[in-house]
Amino acid sequence: MTKYALITGTTSGIGKAIAEKFAQEKINLILVSRDIQKLNKQADLLSSQYGIEVYVIAAKLEKTAAALKIYEQVKQIGIKIQYLVNNAGFNESGPFVKTDSAKEIDMIKVHAICTTEMMKLFIPDMVENKYGRVLNLGSIASHMACPNESVYAATKAYVLSVSKGIGAELKGTGVTITTLCPGATHTEFASKAGMEHTLLFRIFVMEPKAVANIGYKALMGGKASVTAGAYNKLLVLSSKLLPDFIVNSVTKIMLK
Repeated sequence: MTKYALITGTTSGIGKAIAEKFAQEKINLILVSRDIQKLNKQADLLSSQYGIEVYVIAAKLEKTAAALKIYEQVKQIGIKIQYLVNNAGFNESGPFVKTDSAKEIDMIKVHAICTTEMMKLFIPDMVENKYGRVLNLGSIASHMACPNESVYAATKAYVLSVSKGIGAELKGTGVTITTLCPGATHTEFASKAGMEHTLLFRIFVMEPKAVANIGYKALMGGKASVTAGAYNKLLVLSSKLLPDFIVNSVTKIMLK
């Protein structure tokens, strides 16, 4: 059977690395991002290099009904996807009283609302076909409150929680949901959020390819969640064992 993966936020960072991993495995792609020129360039490269079909959909995921429009375009192409990767995301970092409210609302829309709507639309088809794999991008912040990126952490906590809940509902259907929780990664994410000089992004920063490989393996294995990297696993474990005031203090230091 010809297999297809739909991936959001593919033109840079972890999403780009995940798209290449699927391409290496000869899985056809539907790439979703904001910039049609970058999408077309990426599609041409992947199709020529790996001999796969690559479709592109330009979309701004914070817009109303973005997920529905993507779903309808996939239907128009006339294919069914076996793999859904909700990777797109960004951060608005800083003290809550100073951050941009509009950006935070858009972040909630992209991370929480669009991710939920994408699953709502595509998972029923997967259940009907008795096979599907969903990979949602969480964060080590999914596991803890994070002063100075409080809204971001809350959206990622939502992603982890909703993914585990729906995944439990889907047990026995052939469809699984995996949440990939990376830490600091060498991407444009930090610079766009003004975080590139923070301590978090100066130590133990992972490469996108390594994170993508971890996520892909967990996805194909049907794991509920995976934290990328030993250092990040230690951070998550520490956040569960230590008192909140210590975790909050360390987080503030890491994000300064």
